[in-house]
Amino acid sequence: MEQDLKSKIDQACRTAEEFTKLYYESLDKRRYLISRLYLDTATLIWNGNGVESKDNIQKFWTDLPPSEHSIITLDAQPITGPGIASQLTFLVKVGGQVKFEEKTSKPFNQTFLITAVGDKWKIVSDCFRALEM
Repeated sequence: MEQDLKSKIDQACRTAEEFTKLYYESLDKRRYLISRLYLDTATLIWNGNGVESKDNIQKFWTDLPPSEHSIITLDAQPITGPGIASQLTFLVKVGGQVKFEEKTSKPFNQTFLITAVGDKWKIVSDCFRALEM
């Protein structure tokens, strides 16, 4: 069991690196494609504002000014345990700096729950918080 858990943790870390690279490149450079990364029933909580469904999330992101994200911290862990479906699911936590348009950078935290759908990773839940200094 211990080796199996270590394997899942390693996979979660590799997946988080690949996923966040794709996610932030899409968000900053190809935002019109961002909904492809979300499940149809996904939820986004952005600075306390809730948005449901990938179409509404797409509109929400598209309505925001252009952004530039830089990642400082990244952590991931598999979601396992009794009562958890056998579907591969990871919790991904990101910390960094974000700049919207020409404004000053500010720190942000973002937490994703991602799940495997075929050979793609889809966001189940996305919680973003910009930190006011």
